[in-house]
Amino acid sequence: VMGKVGINYQAAFNSGRVNIVAINDPFVDIVDTFQYDSTHSKFNSTVKAKNRKLAISGKPISIFQKQDSCNIKWGDACYGVESTEGFTTKEKAKAHLKGGTKRVIISAPSANAEDNPLKIISKGSCTTKCLVPLAMVIYDNSGTVKGLMTTAYAIAATHKTVDSPLEAAGAAQNIILASTGTTKAVHKAVPKLNGKLPGMAFSAPTNMSVMELTCPWEKAAKYGDIKKVVKQALEGPFKGILGYSGDQVVSCDFNSDTHNSTSDAGAGTSLNDHFVKLIFWYANEFGYSNPVIDLIIHVTSTE
Repeated sequence: VMGKVGINYQAAFNSGRVNIVAINDPFVDIVDTFQYDSTHSKFNSTVKAKNRKLAISGKPISIFQKQDSCNIKWGDACYGVESTEGFTTKEKAKAHLKGGTKRVIISAPSANAEDNPLKIISKGSCTTKCLVPLAMVIYDNSGTVKGLMTTAYAIAATHKTVDSPLEAAGAAQNIILASTGTTKAVHKAVPKLNGKLPGMAFSAPTNMSVMELTCPWEKAAKYGDIKKVVKQALEGPFKGILGYSGDQVVSCDFNSDTHNSTSDAGAGTSLNDHFVKLIFWYANEFGYSNPVIDLIIHVTSTE
């Protein structure tokens, strides 16, 4: 089910690791939405629609435009990816199970998604997927379990483009203090961080996102040594998940980047050998959709 993150089912098609069998979106022209994207440019394969089917490079995909998920017949779909943000609870997401899909992946935080035996799984937010792996690396090597997180994330589809007296200030003209449930979700993946990694978020008029993590470093270390720790992690257990850049980069350099997050080695700094600020960039759409595919592959491998 599409939504803005779901538009990047292009990531699924490009990966070659999963087969797309059906797409539902009641509000948009799926052909145009698939083929053209203001951020990620034109899709590099032929896209056509005929007889309620979407054909991508000749491969047929069923198209639905249903607002009630109970009315969708998912057919051979083993996994349904819910990306509208309208079905983030276990009760609502179960509608996709009634349609025939075997499991549901929610591409957003959920209060109660986990169901035994994991029929419904929350992938968390784009900020959560950025923070969790780098927090694991940092706290496994720093000897500390506390810190402060700040993120400036890109405008989302739910933000107003201009001022609205009933809603909020226009996102295209302002940096806006926003709420984030990221730090609450992190402890589910890293229990030792429960309540020890509070944070705040800003919505910024850009198409990529950045996060800074400020934390004490119990084991004395120079900033150069800390950079080496991060680089070793992405060359080992977090290969393909974390990225690393020593260049003078800006947000647009991470357009369509597939990593959960990328360390900006030159932007970080330290107060002394026990206090450090680290900077990470992430693509909150494309860099989220690819880990969703990774999650599907992982769950499949455990069955």
